[in-house]
Amino acid sequence: MKKETASGWVPLEEAVPVDLFKAEVQAWARRLQVEPLEIHVRPMKRKWASCSSRGRLTFDTDLLRQPAEFRRQVIVHELLHLKVPNHGALFRCLYRAYLAQAE
Repeated sequence: MKKETASGWVPLEEAVPVDLFKAEVQAWARRLQVEPLEIHVRPMKRKWASCSSRGRLTFDTDLLRQPAEFRRQVIVHELLHLKVPNHGALFRCLYRAYLAQAE
């Protein structure tokens, strides 16, 4: 998922703690019935997140300061790559379906 400039600055004390974020990722992984090999949070310059072919998920630290809905979109997007490695029709359909269930 390509990173764009954040719309607003959020104070650090309003950021989601890393362990809570990773718990959110794990909860979504169970829901999508996938098992990420590793979950990392580190600074990234061009992307909000990435998923390796081995199952390693890496999320940008700036994501911790984004709204919950946006975090959810990024998490679902990356976890779905463990099921569907591309952005084809199946990926887009599953992505929309999982996010619709979350509302």
